[in-house]
Amino acid sequence: MILPIGFFMASSSRSDFLSGIRDSVPVIVAAAPFGVLFGALAVDNGLSLFETVLMSASIYAGASQMVGIELFGGTVAPWLVVLSIFAVNFRHVLYSAAVGRRITHFTPLQKACAFFFLIDPQYAETERRAEQEKPITVAWYFGMGVPVYLFWVLEGFLGGVFGGLISEPETYGIDFLLPLYFLGLVLGFRTRRNWTPVVIASAIGSIIAFHFIGSPWHVSVGALTGIALAAVIAPPVRPGRERASQ
Repeated sequence: MILPIGFFMASSSRSDFLSGIRDSVPVIVAAAPFGVLFGALAVDNGLSLFETVLMSASIYAGASQMVGIELFGGTVAPWLVVLSIFAVNFRHVLYSAAVGRRITHFTPLQKACAFFFLIDPQYAETERRAEQEKPITVAWYFGMGVPVYLFWVLEGFLGGVFGGLISEPETYGIDFLLPLYFLGLVLGFRTRRNWTPVVIASAIGSIIAFHFIGSPWHVSVGALTGIALAAVIAPPVRPGRERASQ
């Protein structure tokens, strides 16, 4: 999904675009091992190199891609595959609700593309930038999103080609990269009000759901548990308190 640079520059400056690229670098570095690991596991589970790259380019959601390669190789009904991936990706519905209020000034086409790039770090960085009272411009948003996407696809390709060189990734702790990565994202919001009780409630809800419902539904149940508590204990918002991003 490659768009001309002018598309990003329509309503903001080149400096914002370059700022977005700079913000993307830590994400690219952090996600690289996970992207390569996906490529290696996908090929190991029977996907061709083309299918591996296509999956990264079209789905563009690491956790869902991991769930997908585990289910594709088994005798699982297609509807169950779709529902399982939806359960993992349900958090993106929540992300879009939060980020949507930040990008009301985007055109419909820009919004559609923005939601495609709305992965976990894109959401986290967008919220962090808004809290710092920096504008969420079109140029900044895609300046960050496009490089992360391109490198993610490239990493899946490299993993598919060279991943066989690592016969047992769990020996090196590579299989722990995903939970460690998400833990870092969660800790990035620790200064927010009510962060501790919401995180605890979400964790408890997820653990209970994992034991009584199973994976991957515990991801969505944990998220909804945290949201429910946040809605209950949140202080009332005074009129004019919310400041729209420009």
